Amino acid sequence: MVFTLKDMSFKAGMHMKITAKTKPGCEAFSINIGHDADSIALHFNPRFNAMGDSNVIVCNSNQGGWGAEHREPCFPFQQGEEFKLDINFNNDTFYIELPGGTMMSFPNRFGDDVFKHMHVVGDVKIISLKVK
Repeated sequence: MVFTLKDMSFKAGMHMKITAKTKPGCEAFSINIGHDADSIALHFNPRFNAMGDSNVIVCNSNQGGWGAEHREPCFPFQQGEEFKLDINFNNDTFYIELPGGTMMSFPNRFGDDVFKHMHVVGDVKIISLKVK
């Protein structure tokens, strides 16, 4: 499944609130924010059981090639369950509020203060998306 938003305006200081539900048996999904499908400032990739990983969130960026992975050991996702995320950023850092209120961060390696593209891939269904 792929969900894509183009020409949106997600600016520094704004919040992207996502409500979604993983499918039963979900192995992984990713939420990608950037300038287009190949220029990704935030690749947020919870992995239940994929690519040799179990119950870990992997974040990365792709700017002409993938950077160094950041691994977050907190894993508040359940297969087949609904969850909420709140993502905001500045020109230095992305801040992600995970289900249950745990906060994690990932560097804004692009240093940009506006992104216009988002796409979601994997065994997950977007229920609602608000940017404000």
